[in-house]
Amino acid sequence: MDHFDDLVAAYRILAEYGVIDAYGHVSLRSPTNPQRYYLARSLAPERVQAEDILEYDLDSNPLDARGRESVTERFIHGEILKARPDIMAVVHNHSPSVVPFSVTGVPMRALWHMAAFIGDGLPNWEIRDVRKGTDLLVRDAQLGSSLAKTLGAKPAALMRGHGSVTVGESLPRAVGRSVYLELSARMQMQALALSQKVNYLDEAEVRASTPHQDYKRAWPMWREKALARAKAERK
Repeated sequence: MDHFDDLVAAYRILAEYGVIDAYGHVSLRSPTNPQRYYLARSLAPERVQAEDILEYDLDSNPLDARGRESVTERFIHGEILKARPDIMAVVHNHSPSVVPFSVTGVPMRALWHMAAFIGDGLPNWEIRDVRKGTDLLVRDAQLGSSLAKTLGAKPAALMRGHGSVTVGESLPRAVGRSVYLELSARMQMQALALSQKVNYLDEAEVRASTPHQDYKRAWPMWREKALARAKAERK
């Protein structure tokens, strides 16, 4: 199925760009049943193939696991997809340049057009507000629901001391946002190291830029390269 190939590509693209490590994951809402979503089994993203993809209901119960281990933090995906019927894909990552913004109180701001969706900042989820003494992992629906509430209608949210989550009305948009969120965080740190007077995008520029950011030029290139690598590994 093409959407399985798309999801395989998404995992590998995010790994290629250093957005997810061995523990990140990306989900896709079923194009035929909005009450279902697809997510790879517990596996390093660079190794994902179509047969590793499982189907879940929105309570994050696997429908036909066949012995395949589910990702512990699948509740991130189920609860966000449940709360946001407008989105088709969710990425959870440990994006290394984003994490510092989650623990310093320095807000992320949009400073270049490719990540205009950041706008004037992103919410930062604090797991301690729900449960203290955790390992910071979203291990159940209560934690996933809390994260979804913090995300609200935003395109992304930080997760204090953990990483971030990005969403999109399409898989390419969720993947593209994840890639450019990491790059934008890196650039913002570089800009702040040069000067505290950073010339960020203004509200009108954010409004003008964000609707067009579907990454339609990048996605076919990324996808083709990722699936070529996946195919080569089968030989």
